[in-house]
Amino acid sequence: MSLPTGPSAPEVSAVHFKLLAVFLAFAINATAAQRTNVLLFTADDLHAESLGVYGGNVAGLTPNLDRFAAQGMRFNRGHVNVAICAPCRAVIATGLLSHNSGAMGFMPAKPGTPDIVTAFKAAGYLAGILGKVSHSTPTKEMKWDYSFDQRDLGNGRNPQTYYERCVTFFKRCRDENKPFYFMVNSHDPHRPYCDPKKLTKGAAMPSRVYQPDEVEVPGFLPDLPGVRAELAQYQNSTRRLDDTFGKVMQALKESGQAENTIVVFISDNGIAVPFAKCNTWFHSSRTPFLVRWPGKVKAGARDDTHFVSAVDLKPTFLAITGVRGPARLDGGSIVPLLRGKAMQGRDFMFTQIDSKAGNDGVPMRCVQDGKFGYIYNPFSDGKHVYRNNNEGKTFAAMAAAAKTDPDIAARVELFRMRVPEEFYDLENDPNCLNNLIGHTDHQRAIGEYRDRLESWMKRTHDPMLTALQHKDDRAKVDAVMLKIYGPPKAKGERKKKTPRKKGKKK
Repeated sequence: MSLPTGPSAPEVSAVHFKLLAVFLAFAINATAAQRTNVLLFTADDLHAESLGVYGGNVAGLTPNLDRFAAQGMRFNRGHVNVAICAPCRAVIATGLLSHNSGAMGFMPAKPGTPDIVTAFKAAGYLAGILGKVSHSTPTKEMKWDYSFDQRDLGNGRNPQTYYERCVTFFKRCRDENKPFYFMVNSHDPHRPYCDPKKLTKGAAMPSRVYQPDEVEVPGFLPDLPGVRAELAQYQNSTRRLDDTFGKVMQALKESGQAENTIVVFISDNGIAVPFAKCNTWFHSSRTPFLVRWPGKVKAGARDDTHFVSAVDLKPTFLAITGVRGPARLDGGSIVPLLRGKAMQGRDFMFTQIDSKAGNDGVPMRCVQDGKFGYIYNPFSDGKHVYRNNNEGKTFAAMAAAAKTDPDIAARVELFRMRVPEEFYDLENDPNCLNNLIGHTDHQRAIGEYRDRLESWMKRTHDPMLTALQHKDDRAKVDAVMLKIYGPPKAKGERKKKTPRKKGKKK
């Protein structure tokens, strides 16, 4: 009787181990391929209505974005919670409002604040970022796997360079067999706007250049030659932003990972001109909010009803990917909306400003819906002169025209000095030109919106609540301001530089 032939016991173990390894590798590969990637693309200082799909009438200004909008869902009530770059991006990273994360201006979040990058990396994702790196990284714990900032991206204004960096990142994800969280941030159309005669170093020419007679002047600005001249350059920058977005989408498609990637497009705030960025008027915080999620979001879908905002992005991304996040988030997942369902509690939008560049405390609070908007400006005391670095040639043209035009003079006065309270009929006046706060016919509605803002401030533990509750007591309001923001920066006036004494260097 002969014994059966075959591998010895050690050989059997080796064969089984190899088979098991192959099986596990296949299983891991299959799991990684099935996990949803996240690509968040942000523009810098983009006016929502520059996009054709949001009513823009400038021919061919945003062809790539308009095409992308048709491939997914367009939200018409999208806003950022803070209309300034760094605090807005801190909201995205933390999922918390400014006063809850501590990032109330150009400052870091409180130590230990959970962030989105750390969460995704713990779940096996690769985390990458292009552009606006410091502004998008509010905690020391956030460590990106792949990172290139403005200088390495053609001043953040070179579509081809963005394409090449994306190609490299997508290849790395594929080689390491990992899903990704990728934040791509264009530095367009942030100032300085694109002057074809004087491109900044590394920047590319946009695929189309615009002239002042092709400009669409936003309704909150006067139509002046100086305004048109600057906005023509803004439109050049916007077209280059669209070029960059198109190149990033090209790289994603070529990587073979587009079908398993949710792509979201927003701006971090409105256009960098007076009455938009760094304020709480309607066009300050309104953002394009476009979502493409193949197989999940219906192409050509639109939501005209629900308010969505930047603070909803983190909980939405966590819900879609199954990545575990912190127990507390100030926003909420909008996955039901993406699937075409209705949601409760999205009838109002709350926005805020705390500190602008230089950490000058200029707190503003706003509540709005589709009908009215109420704004509280506790810093407005009749003395504080409001200034920011978004004024440019547009404000210069307004200031010059104000010398002979009383209507423009009134706008300049409002921009510089503000008033403690504002109330606008957003259905008929979305450009916030007519403050109704003193109109007797609107006092009941004003009280309702003021109460709604106060309730939100209580619910979110806003430290400016006491100021609102004592809005008619200037001493108490100033005490709250001093406690939270410190002494005013020379009442809003820029500090004069001390002239250097002439003489030889020692």
